[in-house]
Amino acid sequence: MDDRQLSLESRLLQLRDEIKALEKAEQKPEALRATLQKLFDERAKLETELINLVVSPENNTRQEAWGGLREGLLAAVQSLEETLRGTQKKAAQKPERKREGALSRAFAWVTARPWASWTACLALVYVLLVAMAALGTGFNGLFGGEAHARAFFETYAGNPFVGLVAGLLVTAIIQSSSVTTSVIVGLCVGGLPIHVAIPMVMGANIGTSVTNTLVSLGHIGHRREFRRAFAAATIHDFFNITAVALFLPTEMAFHWLERLSGAVSGALYGTGGFNMDAINFVAAATAPAESALHGLFLRIPGAMWANALYVVFGLILIFGSILLLGQLLRMLFTGRAERVFRTAVGKNPVAAIGSGFAITALVQSSSTTTSLIVPLAGAGLMKLKQAFPFTLGANIGTCVTALLAALAFTGEGASFGLQIALVHLLFNTCGVILIYGLPPLRRVPLVCASSLAKLAADCRPMAVAYIVCVFFLLPIACLCLYSWLR
Repeated sequence: MDDRQLSLESRLLQLRDEIKALEKAEQKPEALRATLQKLFDERAKLETELINLVVSPENNTRQEAWGGLREGLLAAVQSLEETLRGTQKKAAQKPERKREGALSRAFAWVTARPWASWTACLALVYVLLVAMAALGTGFNGLFGGEAHARAFFETYAGNPFVGLVAGLLVTAIIQSSSVTTSVIVGLCVGGLPIHVAIPMVMGANIGTSVTNTLVSLGHIGHRREFRRAFAAATIHDFFNITAVALFLPTEMAFHWLERLSGAVSGALYGTGGFNMDAINFVAAATAPAESALHGLFLRIPGAMWANALYVVFGLILIFGSILLLGQLLRMLFTGRAERVFRTAVGKNPVAAIGSGFAITALVQSSSTTTSLIVPLAGAGLMKLKQAFPFTLGANIGTCVTALLAALAFTGEGASFGLQIALVHLLFNTCGVILIYGLPPLRRVPLVCASSLAKLAADCRPMAVAYIVCVFFLLPIACLCLYSWLR
């Protein structure tokens, strides 16, 4: 049923494009009327068949998507009817063609050639990766980077809940759970108790999802796209929140993560270290461009102002690349390419989890991996149920960096670094098995993400308020209260 519905919706989109093209065509009224009648007939057949397919009252997302397609098609047909009436009244006068700008002509030239469209997509993905790196570098410059993160953790390490909030806040600022967990590994090697570091790792898991949530704001100008993109981004949040809600109380009561990771690290201790930086091709590819851009901004007087403007520049670059990338992906993935993509990732959860894990292990950043699927979800090419397992695989893949960082330590305390890295891996792996494996728990992140995305699409400032409050204001308020009370 899904494949048939996909083909019907794709044809409806093509019909809309054909109708828009007729508006610009120079044809006689009789020819326009005949072509329009054919489009009316085909549209009526498609409407009947698609309505028969979409009969489930529970599938609100599908009904909304069909409603949007129908509204767009009706609007295009009405516009063509008005054009036709105007042509009949003034048949002798040729309609004036609107002059298109240079950007519009360039976009039309690119979209008319598949090879140019794919090249442009790759270029926009590169721009998006550079923009995300710029965002992390700017935040690091503003808030002090890893050195301040280490001092910050040592200050708020006494209380499990405060450690959770500290891990969330630091990761949201640094824009990388890999960096945060690597710092925590170093702290454990230096003597930080494992039971104190475990809530910090859990908080880092929640904080890492702020990047793809920021990326989803690039679709905020289009309501339906934004709803899909925001749901795909926030499902990462709600999975991690659900996992913390389940595992933090049980860990505090039974210390099962600490004991299990201790047993595994005891068996693995002594393994030689390995440096992943040698094959981190994403960082190697984006570093020259990002370093050059950062160098330009550092010429601005005042390091604080330079980094603040660099953050703003990174956000603008993210939003611009997302807008263009969404348009190109929607055109390229209509038809055969979309069916291949759905077969490879969308229909098999195990394949989706494996893909998310493999890509994240290579790029060493779950934020990068999950941010790249947000434009696909916004364009309607990946549904929320398909994005969910891919995100879970990325959540496991991000543990590789901390494991490799732990294996690089030697001497006294190295086993504790490996143990906390294993805690991170066990926490994410057990979360995927338990939450995704049990249907009642699996629905919790899906329902929460869908509901929040609907509210955010209806009131878009709520999306910005959600990011600011959950990832920044609320953690800061908790830490200030803790500092005041102790």
